[in-house]
Amino acid sequence: MANHQSAKKRVRQDARKRVHNRYYKKSTRTAIAKFKDIEDKGDAEKFLPKVISMIDRLAKKNQWHKNKASNLKSKLTKHVQSL
Repeated sequence: MANHQSAKKRVRQDARKRVHNRYYKKSTRTAIAKFKDIEDKGDAEKFLPKVISMIDRLAKKNQWHKNKASNLKSKLTKHVQSL
């Protein structure tokens, strides 16, 4: 375990960041699931920019890989077009 004051502080910071990151990842996954359940094209088109924004935010902070974010956005856009 941590012996130095700086190492103890780093443990505290990492714990706080982990909770923060989990919250945003989970809320984004939930938003994607809700988006996939939408059957109306108009509603889906309104909700798509919000979901894409959430995905971009995670990719920008390197919580998700940029290619994963790109693939997700592509699939979601295709989903809207298929409605």
